[in-house]
Amino acid sequence: MRGYTLTSLEYEINLLSKMVEINTDSVSKKGYDECASLIVQEAERNSLDVEIVDGEKGAKDGLSRPNVIVTLDAGSDVTLFLESHFDIVPPGPNWAYPPFKLTVEDGKAYGRGTADNKAGIVAAIGAMRQLKKEKLDINLKLIAGVDEEIGGRYGVDYVVSDYGLKGDAALVVDAGSEGLYLGASGIIWGKITVEGKQGHAGYPFKAKNAIDEAMKLLAALEPYKNAVEKKESILHAPPEAPRQFVWGRYTITMIKAGEKENVIPGTCEVRFDRRLLPEEPLEQAEKELRDFFHGAVEKTGCRASLEITNKQQGYHTSKDSVFVQTVSENIKKTIGQSLPFVAELGGNDGSFFAKNGIPVVCYGPIRPDTRYHGVDEFVHLEDIRNTRDLMVNLGKVAREKIA
Repeated sequence: MRGYTLTSLEYEINLLSKMVEINTDSVSKKGYDECASLIVQEAERNSLDVEIVDGEKGAKDGLSRPNVIVTLDAGSDVTLFLESHFDIVPPGPNWAYPPFKLTVEDGKAYGRGTADNKAGIVAAIGAMRQLKKEKLDINLKLIAGVDEEIGGRYGVDYVVSDYGLKGDAALVVDAGSEGLYLGASGIIWGKITVEGKQGHAGYPFKAKNAIDEAMKLLAALEPYKNAVEKKESILHAPPEAPRQFVWGRYTITMIKAGEKENVIPGTCEVRFDRRLLPEEPLEQAEKELRDFFHGAVEKTGCRASLEITNKQQGYHTSKDSVFVQTVSENIKKTIGQSLPFVAELGGNDGSFFAKNGIPVVCYGPIRPDTRYHGVDEFVHLEDIRNTRDLMVNLGKVAREKIA
């Protein structure tokens, strides 16, 4: 780890420790305000401008969604966004390390949200406090957003699309370090509700088992799954992927039915996740899904309905753009090697910048081995340093290298 010492990350580790101690579960949102206040304090302590854009004004549900905007104003007419999120998924049981207390061991920092993605926030603030001493040609704005883990509508989407925060390019640090990510997959989440007739398990001839009906319908949707998986992107998949290019994916993720062993269920609910190619039009993908669904219903005779519960357009930025080339050059300057251009198999907040015409790329501390969303999540300290140093180097570039 060239040039790496624990002391060189003392500020970032201390801040990460404070952030990990706050449970910012994206469902309850109970720790959002406390974590936002911590980020505000750090910004002010480092003489950085700061404001909060509360997505609750759009959601109107009484649940605070404090997106924190930290600004290093160089007086330029060009602004580079840095983006990360501080909401997390619940830790679950069986951790060897306490999920809400940072444990640093063997070059790794353990705790829920370390890799995904509080490390991105501390790296960005660490970079901005260093750049505060420099004369810069561009402004930097960190968006420390919320609700990324549940779609981001009142997180970064609200900040950029509704509040109208302006910028010329965006670096999303909610990503891995094995490539420079030029795009991410789109998503469609859906719920299929299959109706049967409830009855007593001793008298199955008087009932129609909704589970059996759902199984028939899912079998009839296999051609849809096959058609989706044949789709192939123009963008390369990450190095660890089993295919060279990003491909379409359709996965059944939840099945819910029944209430007791001796009761035949009258309803079966099936949830699925459909991943689009980064460049695949969302409307076209949704129409294809609905057409296949209606065909399966007609073929099986099942009574079923389809509800789209969440959807997000994928995106991609041209590898030939000035911004992409600038980030690529500065990655090489930072880590001593060039990285391949790839696309995310998952989705991220980059789609909200892209839909507003802002070029976006992704690079960050979430290596594939960090167990993000899993038990004993951790981040490599080296990746915090590399992410911070990349942002320091980008902050020093000339304005024409960004926009």
